[in-house]
Amino acid sequence: MVETAETAMYNGYCVKCKEKRDFQGTVAVSKTGMKMAKGPCPVCGTTVNRILGKA
Repeated sequence: MVETAETAMYNGYCVKCKEKRDFQGTVAVSKTGMKMAKGPCPVCGTTVNRILGKA
């Protein structure tokens, strides 16, 4: 997975909190070629992922 240094605000589903949360994340490209935002949940600290689409 390739990560970029650019951070931005994204909205994703936290599996631990079971709620949608806004999180500060970086854009990474998975091995299947999908762009995804990855960052910590501001409440519990679990990693939150949001798939953005093809690279």
